Amino acid sequence: MSDDFDLLETSSNEKTEKVDVNWGKAIDTMKSKLSQEDDPEVRQKILNATLDDVVHMAEKDRTTLLDAIKDLTDYQDEVGIIFEKFSSLNATEQKVIDDAQKALERAKIELEDAQAKPDTWWNNLWGRKSKIAKAELALKEAEKARAGADNKAKAMFQERIESADVQTLLSELSYKSQAAVSRLKNREVEIKEVEDKLQDAIVEATKNHTKALEKKKEVEAKLEEQYALLKQARQELEDIVDKQSAQYAEAIGKVTGLEQKVEELEGLKNAYTTLAASKDSFVHKHNLTIKVLTSLRSNLQTHRAKLKSDTEERLKYYDGYVVALKARTDQEFAAILEHLGVKTDEHIGETLASMHTASAKARQDMMDNIPVHEKVMQGVYSSYAEALQEIRAKDSEIQKNFAERYGIDMKEIFEDYYNADANAPSGDDGKPADKPKPEAGEDDLLS
Repeated sequence: MSDDFDLLETSSNEKTEKVDVNWGKAIDTMKSKLSQEDDPEVRQKILNATLDDVVHMAEKDRTTLLDAIKDLTDYQDEVGIIFEKFSSLNATEQKVIDDAQKALERAKIELEDAQAKPDTWWNNLWGRKSKIAKAELALKEAEKARAGADNKAKAMFQERIESADVQTLLSELSYKSQAAVSRLKNREVEIKEVEDKLQDAIVEATKNHTKALEKKKEVEAKLEEQYALLKQARQELEDIVDKQSAQYAEAIGKVTGLEQKVEELEGLKNAYTTLAASKDSFVHKHNLTIKVLTSLRSNLQTHRAKLKSDTEERLKYYDGYVVALKARTDQEFAAILEHLGVKTDEHIGETLASMHTASAKARQDMMDNIPVHEKVMQGVYSSYAEALQEIRAKDSEIQKNFAERYGIDMKEIFEDYYNADANAPSGDDGKPADKPKPEAGEDDLLS
């Protein structure tokens, strides 16, 4: 553990930026949503959990985180927190703001340059005033663009996280927590500065209170003296018998003068009394304010210390959660591959078994079909023999008919026809080439 582990350290040397806070209902809204997350069936869900259940639970986590990020972003607007300093923008979103800021700075410089030109007739002749007017217009446009850059970047940010995964949303939540730590520390510094000012105010008010009391005492002493003189002057006035004499008029003037001094001193006495009371009142008010601010600062320190420490631990916790989600996905992927492998094995085994069965059956069919083929061929040969027998019988009748009708013995001709070698070359067997051929039979006409 490092030596500089001081979660409660508050330094006023750092430059802080004060933000006007307009407290709204965003906090109540977020607290209300968080309170709705209580689920009495959590235990049963854990007991009956499957990998598929985890998918739905993780998606619910993502949805809850997304809603929380949106609410936090809206809350930033309500309390006046600058958007880009409280959200982790990507390069594209940050560029929108940076470009608008650079354009605004350029416009300011160009206006300053235009205004810096001496107001002479020569410069005015070359368009000094028109350049100033143009630069002023450009500055207004740049200020307008800069004002809208935050909203544009915010819209891009909201659109991006709409489909962001859990890891991105957790990173955004962690970033906001870290930004909140800095904001809380800045607020502590601001409170401490006000406390110091109030302490100085108490010292000053106490001094003025003391001075007022001292002045009051001085006035009271003078007042006693004047009261004595006034009493004496009034007595002298009463002792004068001639009310129309110059002595009486002089005595009245003396009494009047003393009464004026007494009235002035009474006024001073009341003023110092009131001033002393006022300073004493503000001493108590400042003291009460300091107590309240100190209490608030102490609470902020507690929240900041816990948030800082918890955020550091939470980052590790989130890393574990994200890795667990990835492991669940890998496990599911492995299960899918295993399932596909088993099914593939089953299909291949089924195909191989079917192949063997089909082959065996084909062999059996082949063996079984041999007698069938023989039987078919026997029928073919029988039909052929039968047809041949019919043909020979028909030939005998034709021979007999020819012999009876034409006196030609056809038996020898038909026997030569049936006994002739169809492959023997004609004209090479030693017989005369001009020996007449037998008349063409029915088969010759059909060839």
